[in-house]
Amino acid sequence: MVEKDTISVRVLFFGAARDAAGGVEAEISLTPPFDSASAFEQVLAAYPDLRRFGRSLLFAVNQEYANPHQEVHEGDELAVFPPVSGGSGEKHAGTAGILSAPTAAPDFFELTTVPIDVGAVARRVVLPECGATVTLDGYAREWTRGRRTLYLVYETYALMAQREMRRLGQEAHEKFDIAHIGIVHRTGRLDIGETSVVIAVSAPHRRAAFEACEWAIRELKRTVPIWKKEVFEDGEVWVEGEV
Repeated sequence: MVEKDTISVRVLFFGAARDAAGGVEAEISLTPPFDSASAFEQVLAAYPDLRRFGRSLLFAVNQEYANPHQEVHEGDELAVFPPVSGGSGEKHAGTAGILSAPTAAPDFFELTTVPIDVGAVARRVVLPECGATVTLDGYAREWTRGRRTLYLVYETYALMAQREMRRLGQEAHEKFDIAHIGIVHRTGRLDIGETSVVIAVSAPHRRAAFEACEWAIRELKRTVPIWKKEVFEDGEVWVEGEV
């Protein structure tokens, strides 16, 4: 079998990497070797302004974080993005603007462009066998390090974000004695005071629910590809590596 001299792939850019690349997506031809390390270098060569991110830039192949030796094939979807700001869904039946990652009910992992009803999210994990439900409500604050924020913009790599949230939920069940977990994250523009993310966890005992909820928000900000732009009175900035 004769190996191809080149393959064609689709490259998506997110957050500040999109600004550096000057576009949302591109089709590029790759030359051998056809692995993620080589593909990444070829993308950087095609878009040299991305090099300003140094070693912090992240790379994904087909909606999953790539390892250096992962094979890349004709027609694959690559993604390049900075660290997340902590970072196929179908429309949720009857709920406009929501993308939901498939999972075993009543766990749920959703992205939405509409305002989040915190109480409604919390009630979805309340079950008779549970003794506690802990709910985290993250919302847009007005002041950050002495600068007044006018509004926020959240951007996400939706398919990968849903996969990562679902993986996060599975890991939460392995780590903690919980019954159910739900995560809903807002995308698009948020005004000050609007809820950006809700995490609800139910468990037989409150300690496990508290611990799982704290762990989940920390992991979400570390691994789920969602980026936050803060728009100030005197400028704007993509937030990276927030804890």
